[in-house]
Amino acid sequence: MRLPSWLTQHLAALRAVLVFTVLLGLAYPLALVAAGQLPGLSGTADGSLITVDGKTVGSALIGQSFTDGDGNPVPRYFQSRPSAAGDGYDPTSTAAGNLGPESVVDTLSTDPEAASESLLTQVCTRSRAVGALDGVDGRRPYCTPDGVGAVLAVFRADGLTGPVIRVVSVNQVAPATPFVSSWQGVPVELARPDEDYVAAGGLIVPVRGDAPATPAVPADAVTASGSGLDPHISPAYAQIQVARVARERAADPAAVRALVAKHTTGRSLGFMGEPGVNVLELNLALDERFPAR
Repeated sequence: MRLPSWLTQHLAALRAVLVFTVLLGLAYPLALVAAGQLPGLSGTADGSLITVDGKTVGSALIGQSFTDGDGNPVPRYFQSRPSAAGDGYDPTSTAAGNLGPESVVDTLSTDPEAASESLLTQVCTRSRAVGALDGVDGRRPYCTPDGVGAVLAVFRADGLTGPVIRVVSVNQVAPATPFVSSWQGVPVELARPDEDYVAAGGLIVPVRGDAPATPAVPADAVTASGSGLDPHISPAYAQIQVARVARERAADPAAVRALVAKHTTGRSLGFMGEPGVNVLELNLALDERFPAR
């Protein structure tokens, strides 16, 4: 008995679904799982987990914050770069800050939920904090001494032209002192919360200041990675932390530098990316060789 053509077509489609389900839904995944358990691949396939005394303390692929309960850096540890993933290095909330180079004006508000910092102010605040923690110059171009973006809203008599009639330091509020007292002969005012100086017609003018062209605090110390989970810092950021960590652990700085070098990885394939220092692995090595006092 010959089956109807429509039924033949449906049976053929069903057979194809079953075959591809077995091949791609079962055999292929199981083959990859088996390959991942081969010597040399099993650690990476299982998440590159790091175990100390039988307890898993993290992964070599995901960064961690080395801070106390109040979010302050623990001085005896090397610090990771900032993270925009959740409350910091949250694998379930991996994300970037979604802020770009034009983010220079803070949203100042009496409502904490409405207020937000620009990328520039975040960078300035972090650089100042890192400088204070590690005893280096935390100044950066376009940052005020009190650690916010050095940005003015300049109002002119005819909008875009004419003499300057009003100048506001848009990221500073009372009781701060304006980072410049006057601009083109006009006294500089402090910003008032909940006022939009851009909408009011102010021309935004970032002011470079006298900070060195190459800041002592590296860029990765003040900016988050794209994923928010990067476990590495630059060798430059690690080097400015050596003196602090050595002092806190009563260790020889040369020995701490040697550990940094040991946990520094080079460029992928010799030419892709930049060298990096795995912070978790470095801190675990420090705890083993130089236990905290």
